[in-house]
Parts: sequence; structure tokens; C-alpha cells
Amino acid sequence: MNCPEPSPPHIRRTGPQSLDAVRCYKAMADRDAAWDGIFFTGVTSTGIYCRPVCRVKLPRATNCLFFETPAQAESHGFRPCLRCRPELAPARRFWSTTNAGTVLAEFAAKHLHAAIQRGRQAPTMTTLATQLGVSDRHLRRMFALHWHVSPVQYLQTQRLLRAKQWLHDSPLSVAQVAKASGFRSTRRMYAAFAQHYQLSPGQLRPTRNQRQTTSSNSAPLTLVLHYRPPCQIGALWQFFKDRSLPGIESWQGEGPHAVLRRTVRWPHEQDVICGWIEVQWDTERPWLHLGVSPNLLPVLPDLVAQVRDWLDLDAEPAAVAQVIGPDFPNASGQRLPGGLDGFELAVRAILGQQITVKAARTLGQRLVNALGAPCETPWLELSRTFPSAATLALEENAAVMGSLGVVRQRQKAIQGLARAVESGALQLHAQAPLEPTLQALLALPGIGPWTAHYIAMRALRWLDAWPVQDVALQTALGVRQHPTPTKAVAQLGLAWQPFRSYALIAAWQRLQTTP
Repeated sequence: MNCPEPSPPHIRRTGPQSLDAVRCYKAMADRDAAWDGIFFTGVTSTGIYCRPVCRVKLPRATNCLFFETPAQAESHGFRPCLRCRPELAPARRFWSTTNAGTVLAEFAAKHLHAAIQRGRQAPTMTTLATQLGVSDRHLRRMFALHWHVSPVQYLQTQRLLRAKQWLHDSPLSVAQVAKASGFRSTRRMYAAFAQHYQLSPGQLRPTRNQRQTTSSNSAPLTLVLHYRPPCQIGALWQFFKDRSLPGIESWQGEGPHAVLRRTVRWPHEQDVICGWIEVQWDTERPWLHLGVSPNLLPVLPDLVAQVRDWLDLDAEPAAVAQVIGPDFPNASGQRLPGGLDGFELAVRAILGQQITVKAARTLGQRLVNALGAPCETPWLELSRTFPSAATLALEENAAVMGSLGVVRQRQKAIQGLARAVESGALQLHAQAPLEPTLQALLALPGIGPWTAHYIAMRALRWLDAWPVQDVALQTALGVRQHPTPTKAVAQLGLAWQPFRSYALIAAWQRLQTTP
């Protein structure tokens, strides 16, 4: 978004100079959901800041200030709207390929936001500075220069908004909400609410009649997750449906209206919780309806964050379309399919090496039937979880995999992967460092560049994966007969950085096949 100069006199601007006040006000007037989470509007006459999709009466342009983040709005004394609820806005997807200071600031913001979103303790700026190879002072200076707030202000706003969300949407106790939001104690959360919002946490709780009950294992906790349109729901759903494994996944209905149910295993403290989720898109509004089994309540923040990654709900379609749209005009609203469990995704990727999706699905189904753990759900067709890393790492299970039709080379690859994950030497999630994880994957037996890139794209949420060895990609780009097709693919891919993963999915769809 480029700022026109000079700025129109009837609309005031503050914060980063990347925001175009005229476009922001028009988006707010149109209640354009594509801008949701891209900016927030502070209304000086009320002292409230809102999302662009807020349904309240449109304020006068002269009373509007525009901010890139909620932290900027709150640093100017604005409080979050209780109607549109800024904490529900899709998150920003931070990326940059040029300015080094921008890279530092966005790296720090990404890790602070991810920690709060998943209910974990946020890393210190010293820790982040060490990872980046810069001083703590320099990182703080770049953060304030880019975001116009200090790291402490940014982090406090994220904690408050996350707490606000769980107080309103979940039956978590106040103490659980404080822990899930990154506050070190309930007292600190109460003090922060009083100081910033002039409210107590209890005032944000729904009334007794609105509260959801979790007294029955068959009654899910229901949440609404927001995303930015457009979204190719049908294409994303078909991608998952083509690869679904009965027993751990079930479908009801067809097309974008279909309901997906699946089992999940989630680590919690020293144990593992087995439960289920139910997902359905709202075809009239940019919402996703998520049902969660009550026993998953202790891991709800982490689970919801993973669902957002799994379905790429925080994608910015306009930014992606600007980069790949000229060459893939039908990719508007393209989403990058992720995974709920990085280990499961990696095993399924190994099973799918050099065979069709249908054949890989058959092998995956046999593996689930033979080594998957039982899981109770309200649906008979949903009764197992994917085998754990501990199970597949056992030496005796190599013979079991052999009897299922898994060749010896892939047995070694799966067991090597399982042992690395079980020992903690390899982590397959969006917060794992990219380059060390890629090197660790390539060091395992039976895992080559294609498999490593595929796993990183879906499990680590790598937006710029580009497996030049992929035959389907070479065919889709028309370079299969080129003397050096991998070099030709690499050269073509330069135009689609930093969103080559989206270009890859679009190319596969263009070919109407998969690798």
C-alpha cells in the first residue's frame, strides 16, 4: 500500500507511513473483509479502535486514525471495540525480502505473536537477538522504528487481546486464561485489564445463558475463526479429501459445504490428550466454524493456533496475488494446505514418495489400521489416531510395516524420522528454524530434497518452498523437455518469491494432478 503525497487534509494519519488513509477509510466504509487485520481504526470521538469489518455506524473521516497493529492503537490511548473484537482479526503474515531492519522487526514480532497465540511464554528480546546475531539494543531500536511501539507494549497488547478472546469464547477459568495468555499470574492480568481497559476480566464473560457447557463428551466447544477473503475453499477441501484416511478423518457432505471431522493427539505437560475436532466453512461470511471435544480444553490455545496454520487462515490473498497473479490468474484466494501434526504429515510424505496419491493413501490407511491408537468419538467411523513417533520408532514395527507393503528403504526413513522426533532432535512445527530443520531432514536416510521441501512447506509453513525436482511442477511449467529442467524451474521461480509455495500449489492445480 503506497501513500499518496500529500495526504488528503480531511483524513488524519498516524503511525507507519505505509498506510494510505484514503484507501483505509474506503475499506472501512465498504466493510471490506479483505482488509481485516491489515489495519485498525481509532475513533477519536469514542476512544475505541475497531476492525474494518465493524458493523457500527461509520464515523466521520476527521475522527479516524489508522494503525497497522492493535499495539499502536492502544499506545495512543484507544481501547478495543467490544462489538467487532479486534482480537478475532486474522493475524498479519510478516515477510520481507529487502530492508534488513524490517526483517529484524518482523522476525521479533512473529515470534512474540506466535508464543502468545499458542499460550506459551514469550521469548526475551535477548534470546531473539542472539538467534539473529545482533545486539539486544539494536533489535529493540529496529522494533520501535518499524512498529512505533516498544516490544513490551506490543507484547502486552497481544496478551490482553488473547485473554479477552478466551474470556469471551471459552469456559476456561480466569487462572487458565491468564496462563494461556502469557501472564505470569492472575493478579497481573487483573492489573493489566484495569490499567488498559478500565474493566475487570469478569466483565467480559458472557452471561450464564450464553455460556457453553462441556458436561458431555459429545457436546463440543464451538468457536468461530475469521479469515481474509477470497478463499478457494473447494480447492483446499478437495486437496485434503484426496488424501484423507478413514478412521482418523471423516467427511460429511460435498464441496465447500462439507464437514470435516478428525481425531487429534495433543501433548499436554507429561501426557498426551486424544480428542477430535469438527470443521465447517461458513459460505456466507469469512468465518470458519470449529468444534472441539471438551477434553482438549487444556490445550485449546495451541490447538486453535495450529488449526489456523493448517487451513492457512492468516494468509494475505492480496499480497500473494500481487506476486503470482500475473502468471496464475486463477489462483486468487489460493491457500497453502498445512497439517495438524508435523510428524504425521512427514510420515505420509515419505509413504507418498514416487507413487500416486491414491497408492500413498492406501499405505497410510494400512498403517493407521495396524498401528494407530484407539480414540473415542461420537462417530463410529472416527475411531483411531495416527501412529505416534514412539510407536513407529520401535524396531519390531519395521516388520509390521513390511507386511503392510512399505518397502525397506521407506521403513528406514520412517523409523529414522520417528526416532529423531521422539528424541527431540527434530521438531516439525511452524516455530522450528527452517535451515537447521531442512538439514536435519536431509541427513535422515531416504529423505531427499523434494520430501524435505514438501515437509517444510506444509509443517513448517515455509511460504517459499520450491522443489525444482518435482516432475509435476516441471510439466505444469512446460519445461519437462528442457535440457536442464531443474535449472529452468529455478529460474522461473525467481519471479514468484517470496510466495513460491503458493505458485507450486497453483501449478499443481493447473495440471489437475499431484506429484
